[in-house]
Amino acid sequence: MLRAGSAVACVACRNLLPSRMGVRFRLPLQKLHPFSRAIHHRYSSNSNPQRPPHCTSARHYTSLSRLPMRPPKSRSGGHGYQQQRSFWVARLAARLLKLRYILLGSAVGGGYTAKKTYDEWKDMLPDFSEYTWIVPDFVWEMAENIDLDKLAAALPEMEEIAKLLPDMEKIGENFTFLKSLLSSGVGSEVIGASGLHLLLDTSGDPTLKATEIHSATAAVPESGDKQFKKGLLAELILIQQQIQQHEEEVRRAAGANAPPPPSQPRPTQAPNPSPSRKTSDKEKVDQLQEELLRTQLKYQRMLERLEKENKELRKVVLQKDDKGIHQRKVKKSLIDLYSEVLDILSDYDSNYNTQDHLPRVVVVGDQSAGKTSVLEMIAQARIFPRGSGEMMTRSPVKVTLSEGPHHVAMFKDSSREFDLGKEDDLAALRREIELRMRKSVKEGQTVSPETISLSVKGPGIQRMVLVDLPGVISTVTAGMALDTKETIFSISKAYMQNPNAIILCIQDGSVDAERSIVTDLVSQMDPQGKRTIFVLTKVDLAEKNLASPSRIQQIIEGKLFPMKALGYFAVVTGKGSSSESIDSIKDYEEDFFQSSRLLREGMLKAHQVTTKNLSLAVSDCFWKMVRESVEQQADAFKASRFNLETEWKNNYPRLRELDRNELYEKAKNEILDEVISLSQVTPKHWQSILQKKLWERVSTHVIENIYLPAAQTMDSGTFNTTVDIKLKQWTDKQLPHKALEVAWETLQEEFARFMAEYKGKDQDDIFDKLKEAVKEESIKRHKWNERAMDSLRVIQHNALEDRSITDKPQWDAAIQFMEETLHSRLKDTESVISDMVGPDWKQRWMNWTNRTSEQHVRNETKNELERLLKLHEDHTAYLANDEVTTVRKNLEARGVDVDPVLIKDTWHQLYRRHFLQKALFHCNLCRRGFYYYQRHFVDSELECNDVVLFWRIQRMLGITANTLRQQLTNTEVRRLEKNVKEVLEDFGEDTEKKVQLITGRRVQLAEDLKKVREIQEKLEAFIEALHKEK
Repeated sequence: MLRAGSAVACVACRNLLPSRMGVRFRLPLQKLHPFSRAIHHRYSSNSNPQRPPHCTSARHYTSLSRLPMRPPKSRSGGHGYQQQRSFWVARLAARLLKLRYILLGSAVGGGYTAKKTYDEWKDMLPDFSEYTWIVPDFVWEMAENIDLDKLAAALPEMEEIAKLLPDMEKIGENFTFLKSLLSSGVGSEVIGASGLHLLLDTSGDPTLKATEIHSATAAVPESGDKQFKKGLLAELILIQQQIQQHEEEVRRAAGANAPPPPSQPRPTQAPNPSPSRKTSDKEKVDQLQEELLRTQLKYQRMLERLEKENKELRKVVLQKDDKGIHQRKVKKSLIDLYSEVLDILSDYDSNYNTQDHLPRVVVVGDQSAGKTSVLEMIAQARIFPRGSGEMMTRSPVKVTLSEGPHHVAMFKDSSREFDLGKEDDLAALRREIELRMRKSVKEGQTVSPETISLSVKGPGIQRMVLVDLPGVISTVTAGMALDTKETIFSISKAYMQNPNAIILCIQDGSVDAERSIVTDLVSQMDPQGKRTIFVLTKVDLAEKNLASPSRIQQIIEGKLFPMKALGYFAVVTGKGSSSESIDSIKDYEEDFFQSSRLLREGMLKAHQVTTKNLSLAVSDCFWKMVRESVEQQADAFKASRFNLETEWKNNYPRLRELDRNELYEKAKNEILDEVISLSQVTPKHWQSILQKKLWERVSTHVIENIYLPAAQTMDSGTFNTTVDIKLKQWTDKQLPHKALEVAWETLQEEFARFMAEYKGKDQDDIFDKLKEAVKEESIKRHKWNERAMDSLRVIQHNALEDRSITDKPQWDAAIQFMEETLHSRLKDTESVISDMVGPDWKQRWMNWTNRTSEQHVRNETKNELERLLKLHEDHTAYLANDEVTTVRKNLEARGVDVDPVLIKDTWHQLYRRHFLQKALFHCNLCRRGFYYYQRHFVDSELECNDVVLFWRIQRMLGITANTLRQQLTNTEVRRLEKNVKEVLEDFGEDTEKKVQLITGRRVQLAEDLKKVREIQEKLEAFIEALHKEK
């Protein structure tokens, strides 16, 4: 075996062969050395040129050799030399076998190195998944959602589209004429034509170089519509640059011909041209300027016509898309997402200094300055109520403008769509806006800060959010609240103090500028004019009434007012008639500016006129402000959310974040569960509790007004007659009503009992006020069935008419009922007497108390009356007058001065006690009287008619309780449940009621958390959509 070690001498060998690498051969070691030596010196020949080359025949096979060099042996002797030559084939085969190991190792090492290098390069590359937003959504969805074959079949043919396009040949001829006119040499004195730039330029696109476009269009043959349109745009840009060049030459010429200042000596000048030449040049300039203005208006109309046709085509495409040609998922537009954020922010009570600084276009102006008319021209519909000199805008109106296939309007809280192409829907929309404004104004006020949210969609409408504010007034007139002026100022300032709000300042051009109030207000809120756009309305009246039209030029150039602005515009919003349509107003505005000397003489630039240019400028400014501020606002709400979540975790760590609506739903379910529990009360429980409460309510009347008077009679017949009469009167007038009262009170008490029991099971105290309000309102609304009283009266009358006691248990039950009643009444009577006379000697001794003077008088009166009762045990219930006088004189003889009323009052309690004691004794005697009762007390001294009376009362109580129980379980519990549900539904729809009944920091904190999270999510969705649109 031959092993290459560290003895390798040349650099080439060291580079080719590592020190630990070895190659195995089957040939002897001595015979391989010369071959190895030849291999070595093939690589080391450059380093030692004096050494002659060795065996050249082996050079081709030894290019990958890494064997070390050893000194060659002497070739003396022919035999050794011949033997060495005879084995050159074997040596060549061995070398070839060695090559496969070298090639295999090189392949493995090279593959590993290449893979490692590839991985390093792959890690160095950026993650392109973050830039997928650059590719539009339809590219990703095209393969999945669009059938290209069906789409191609549904699209119109090119011949049909060509019919909709304007005649490009005529347009080309007009441009050729205009180009030849400008290149004829008389265009060097054109003045005031720079307004063509914005009319020909497209909004939002960078300025194109005419030379680049011209070269591009010249390089490509104009064989199609696309090339022809590029040539048309190139012609427009060339004309624009030529006009600007001619204007510059005119300025230089005017500067050269201007007279020098008086302080400088006049240099020698060439003789002035003749007046006739000046006149001819002036006429040429005027003629050329008129031609340019006509051409400008001509192409303006052409562009408007093309834009109108574009709108129609877009509308057709959108309608086909709605019918299902493109099965794409419906996404909200960018402006709709932004409008949702603003709607949520308008309802959000700002805490933690997180204010709403998202951009809006705030429309402010003096009353009747034309604010609403400008907004209607931007929205392309007469959507607002109008009045001559009367305040119509009584609250802020937020209008979200967006593009759509149909011209419709919709309120935020309503699903009805108003078709703005129909006059009936327009009238209904105006009435609805006026009605909402009047509803938002509180009693005694004229304007309201409550915002009405409206969205308007239509083809070609610029996307933005505008807020129309009430007009600023200088004087409060009759019928207005005294604070109307201050309220309007506060509302306007609240919207304008937003640092990102775009202020659209509307100034009436038909009145003196010095009478304006709004300009001072706008100057206070935006002194630098960085977010203000000034609009001069009614320019047609201003030009007609003003003696100096240059005053309008001063206003538009910002030199008349101290207020600064980003841009100045002049518009005409009609002739002042409420019946004018938007199209007629546009035509009138176009005709006015076409013939107006303001535009013809260069006082106004072309890009500063018409509401169309105004809407384009406002939309561009709005979206620029949105892109600059929306992410900062999202960060502010993110910080606010963190603060709120931290407070919740610290104060309510074990409670869920439930807002007011969620808490109300939870309380609603608990209350309904409690009402349903009433249906689970057993009939036995209802029966016993109703009977007990009913007897407690009527027992006093039975003892005092029925039993006691009847017991004063001498015989049983009179007793029974008196009882029957009094029971009949009681049943007809009082008993049914008392029974229903008892039933209703029992139902309320059971309802309250179930609510109290449910409260003990992890009840949230935050619901107590709500549950109490629901219970009171439900009880107030509940009325017992009126027919129940009539049926109950018949049942009670029949029950009291029955005197038959059929068996001994019934008799014993009546005796027990009578005894319990008498014992209870006797106990109450003794308690009353004890309170009247005060403590006895034992209580005075044990408790160290004394009687009062009144108690002493009553005690003496009681003792005197007791002696009277002992003498006359069968005394009637009432004292005679002479008896009262006798008692009073006896007391006066003992030194006690007493009033006759006090004597009668004391007698009443004493006689009741005496009567109850006698009745109890008689009740005990009647325990064995059932036998005599069956014989109708014939030949018996014992009469137990009072026992029969109590049996009748007891039976009536049982039957009445059973009837009331049936009414409760079958009808009234369900009616109460229905009332509770109605009350809960009413409370659920009343936001103010929920705020009043579910209160506390916990509720407010959950509400703020929900709002802030919703705002942040909406903002993030809007920002994502905004980035995709870029």
